[in-house]
Formats: sequence, structure tokens, C-alpha cells
Amino acid sequence: MAEKPEATANGSHGADEADLAKAFQELAKGERTATALENQLSAMEAKIEALLEQAEQNQRAVEQAKTQQDSDTKDPPASSSA
Repeated sequence: MAEKPEATANGSHGADEADLAKAFQELAKGERTATALENQLSAMEAKIEALLEQAEQNQRAVEQAKTQQDSDTKDPPASSSA
């Protein structure tokens, strides 16, 4: 059975370390990118929630105004006869 040759300081072992270092750098860059995207998504989510809340408030106001208008139409003010 053939044995693997020992890696030398100038041989493939050094290349493996360089590849590993590069992989860790790329991983760190990917993590920074992921964090930035998560922050952007969180900000977008907050804006969407605020817009939805505003839309719900507007809808309630419209419904309330419509209810008030219907109520005013059904109960016309009494006219005074002199």
C-alpha cells in the first residue's frame, strides 16, 4: 500500500492553507452580505407594517364616515314650523 507523501512547507499544504484562508474570507463576506440583507428586510417589514396600519386606519375612518352618513340620511333633522 502506498503512503501519502508528507506535505512540505512549500508544497500542497501551503496551497491548502491559502485555499482555506480564502474560503474563510469569502464566508465572512457572505455573512456580512447576509446581515446587510437581513437589516434591509427588517426595515422594509417595518415600513410595510406601518403602511398596513395606516391603510387599516383609513378603512376604519371611511367605514365610520359611511355609517355616520347613513345614520344622518335615515334620521333627517326635524324642521321647525313657525
